[in-house]
Amino acid sequence: MAFTITKKFDFSASHQLVGLAPEHQCARLHGHNYVIELELRSEDADLLPVGFVRDYGDLSAFKTWLDNHLDHRHLNDVMDENPTAENMASWIYKTWSMEFPELACVRISETPKTWAEYRP
Repeated sequence: MAFTITKKFDFSASHQLVGLAPEHQCARLHGHNYVIELELRSEDADLLPVGFVRDYGDLSAFKTWLDNHLDHRHLNDVMDENPTAENMASWIYKTWSMEFPELACVRISETPKTWAEYRP
């Protein structure tokens, strides 16, 4: 039996996707109000003694990092790869999976109707 918890985070940033036709809207400099969801998973036997997958308070370190490194930044200057939502989800997972070994999935939304997900 497995348990999952999810916490949502918000930030705003700009980006410009490279490799697209010049007339493509995402090739132009633009910004989003991003939503990130971190999903953490634990097997029943691995729950913390109090019955948590992980204390939500532990995720405050991620919020601090998000505020300091991504919020109100130009993502092309922050990331080494093209700052698509897909690449961002993968990058965040790889950056934080050592800190949170329970991390199972990172979801990124650029608009209320669109989501990208990285689940190794």
